[in-house]
Amino acid sequence: MKNLLILLLLIGGQVISSQNKTIPAGEKLVYTATYNMSGLLTNIAQVKMETSEVKTSKNTLLRLKCTAATYKKWDNFFKIRDLYESYVNPKTLTPYLYKRDISEGGYYKFMQYRYSHKTNMVQNIRKKRRSDGTIWETKKAVKINPSTKDIVTTLYSIRNLDIHKASIGDQQNFTVLFDNEETVITVKYLAKESINTNIGRKECYKLAISMKGSDILKGNNSNLLWLTADENKVPVYAKFKIPVGNGELKIESASGLKY
Repeated sequence: MKNLLILLLLIGGQVISSQNKTIPAGEKLVYTATYNMSGLLTNIAQVKMETSEVKTSKNTLLRLKCTAATYKKWDNFFKIRDLYESYVNPKTLTPYLYKRDISEGGYYKFMQYRYSHKTNMVQNIRKKRRSDGTIWETKKAVKINPSTKDIVTTLYSIRNLDIHKASIGDQQNFTVLFDNEETVITVKYLAKESINTNIGRKECYKLAISMKGSDILKGNNSNLLWLTADENKVPVYAKFKIPVGNGELKIESASGLKY
């Protein structure tokens, strides 16, 4: 159950997009996360994905905000309060600032990236809680590839991919910066399927996600994502398999869509 929101974000993969044709400000997607407990899929948390416009002294940015929180009845068992957010160019989804602030069952961690795209560098701040309750902080400059993005930006970028032009079996590797390490993710297009969801029956693109050199995601074609096969490409359903179990993510509501 650790790092619940990461599971959704990793399943999202990464696609580089030159123009944002899909993601508007004011969009809100709400999900129920389930986890296999004693053989039963149990609703344990709510996940939200929200976008908003943010004005600075120099620019207007798009805030991509993802949160996860266990339902109250599970807080005494394993309380999760996670926040992931990225501030990006609204036209290209190029990230300028990324924050990750997670609290999970007594575990606390904070990460911040400030991008310098001219030099392909990220200025990182990391905070963690010691066993005695005190917080220690480190700062580090990280060199990245020109196409590398944070995990929130990549999740939203995939929705700008022209999947309708892909053939069944097409796959591609992409790179995500996570915990100051560049990680390769493979996204494979499996099929087009129609599934029932809480926002209606939807024709979807079915994608398989794998992660090179990591045991976070397990199995062959066991980590799957369904995006609506329309201009919004809304993630409506996901299945994941991790070292400590498996679960699902189901959409509950979608508002503020562009199309």
